[in-house]
Amino acid sequence: MKPLLNTLYVTTQGAWLAQEGETVAVRVEQETRLRVPIHTLTGIACFGHVGCSPFLMALCAERGVSLSFLTEHGRFLARVQGPVSGNVLLRRKQYRVTDDPVGAAGIARAVVLAKIANCRNILQRAARERVESRETAALDGAILRLKRIIEDTTDCSSIDTIRGHEGDGARTYFGVFDHLILANKEEFFFRARSRRPPLDNINALLSFLYTLLTHDMTGALETVGLDPAVGFLHRERPGRPSLALDLVEELRPVLADRLALALVNRREISAHGFHRLETGGVTMDGDTRKEVLVAWQKRKYEEIVHPYLNEKLPLGLVPYVQATLLARHLRGDIDGYPCFFSK
Repeated sequence: MKPLLNTLYVTTQGAWLAQEGETVAVRVEQETRLRVPIHTLTGIACFGHVGCSPFLMALCAERGVSLSFLTEHGRFLARVQGPVSGNVLLRRKQYRVTDDPVGAAGIARAVVLAKIANCRNILQRAARERVESRETAALDGAILRLKRIIEDTTDCSSIDTIRGHEGDGARTYFGVFDHLILANKEEFFFRARSRRPPLDNINALLSFLYTLLTHDMTGALETVGLDPAVGFLHRERPGRPSLALDLVEELRPVLADRLALALVNRREISAHGFHRLETGGVTMDGDTRKEVLVAWQKRKYEEIVHPYLNEKLPLGLVPYVQATLLARHLRGDIDGYPCFFSK
């Protein structure tokens, strides 16, 4: 199994990354601020005006370290990748299953079932911790609705219908998401999911965390030899990591949503770190992004018992485990894709 290593997040504007022997050197104004051994990294994510030497790019490609470039606000721009890794037979099988309505529906159904079940789990936790009120009644109604959507999805064999159930589940979940926010309600509130751009503080936080999770999942899929661009649930588009977005669906409630709620409810981030742009979108300032990145890394080291493997492992390994399990299913080693159900 791939060891749990680190992603290096570079947010300092004007930074330059270079190779120094077997290390990554981060330089700001010609002063080396940090050196990190290349063997301790699984990925490097550069936010905003951050440059990188071609020699370091080559080293990352050679050592299998993903190197991604994003805007300062977290929108994905590009990824530097070396020679395609993995067994060509595995990728050919992936493409054949994608074109097979039955095989693709089986994987898409598993992903959607896990996503809705994990969303329902979050709502159930919240309902148990509240005294009876109008909010708990709304949560109970959403929990019941998600249960029915799970039942309807279980026997579904049509990709389009599965996508419809996924959308219905997302609307139900986000319809009561505001009830999960307990602190600074005037500054941190949720009315509806908004992207490109996010229109409030919570959406800006969620979008940033979803970007980080997608980055990790894309790297995990490339590591096991799968093509992140060819998915089963999400339709293929140029430049879109459809398979990464597929597997992110089941993990978003567990890794991203819970962390966002914890950061807000424990008052670990402040509304002063969010700013509205002239376009109407909301973005985080540099200090807040750094706080979120530190919390994200800490979250990845929390241990859980994997529901399928029944082994204790850090949360940060879950994307690699799920990518590996999907590859095993496509190879025919296991009958179905064992999606991730949180407890």
